[in-house]
Amino acid sequence: MSTRNMASVIDVVRDVDAAAFIEQIYPKRRPVILRGVDIGPCVQKWRSVDYLMNQGGAMPVKIHVSATPQMDFINKNFSYKCLTFHTSSSSLVEVTDLTENYYLRALGDDPRKDKADIHQQFPQLADDIKFPDFYPPDKLFSSVFRIASRRTQLWTHYDVMDNLLIQVVGQKRVVLYSPEDVDKMYLNGDKSEVLDIDNPDPKKFPKFTEAHKYEGILGAGDILFIPALWFHNVIYKDYGVAVNVFWKHLDDSKYDHRDTYGNKDHVPFSRAQQILDRALKALEELPEDYRSFYGKRLIARIEKKVVQNDKPP
Repeated sequence: MSTRNMASVIDVVRDVDAAAFIEQIYPKRRPVILRGVDIGPCVQKWRSVDYLMNQGGAMPVKIHVSATPQMDFINKNFSYKCLTFHTSSSSLVEVTDLTENYYLRALGDDPRKDKADIHQQFPQLADDIKFPDFYPPDKLFSSVFRIASRRTQLWTHYDVMDNLLIQVVGQKRVVLYSPEDVDKMYLNGDKSEVLDIDNPDPKKFPKFTEAHKYEGILGAGDILFIPALWFHNVIYKDYGVAVNVFWKHLDDSKYDHRDTYGNKDHVPFSRAQQILDRALKALEELPEDYRSFYGKRLIARIEKKVVQNDKPP
């Protein structure tokens, strides 16, 4: 039976404090919309584009510009435009003809070495927002400032760290998929090749319609908890401003120290992938029917060791 039209509404929990999040929500490893959490005066102040432009200043930023709302990172259906922050802020909110779609994802001072940090890149704006104390301070990885124009839809992907998506201005629709549906997501790296999640091509992506959706609407002041490895896609219903807070929930040794975006796969997986590449190359030394025989044996071992061991008794 097709599950294309099936979707679960993401749970909304109100007035959560740190103890409730850590003890009741976090261990379940499921997305939750947190409503009523104090995130500071940003909800009121950032509504004003003039305020954002004045506080953000003339810092140079790079924005994504696309002729279509659905931005595709794999095939790069957008270009980059370098602007000052106050110019880009005005452009993002004043799009009225809908011929272009804009998306700003703030980067570190040197993206090759520095992580995004709102306190570093936008110190005056950082004073307005309060991050919930739901994680150990020493585990904080990055805080990413984002702005996008209405209708903009960002590609489906997963992150390797836990994440609080703090919606400050505007509404956005969020659609998530469980890590258990990884075999239905048609991945290219950490990103899904399925661009139109509501009308996927059934011939090109037949399994995608079986992946179970989790949907919700984020409003100003809401926070979405996105556990690591959960696939997520966002559609801006309005001009929107948000901040993502990522933190390391595993031991530091499990993360690639060269990663400034928080999207490089965990080190043990990268090692396993290299070993698998060598194994597949070794199988190429055999005739096709032998490769098939031994390849199936390797798959069976992986399923027995990894997949079956993860199932509850």
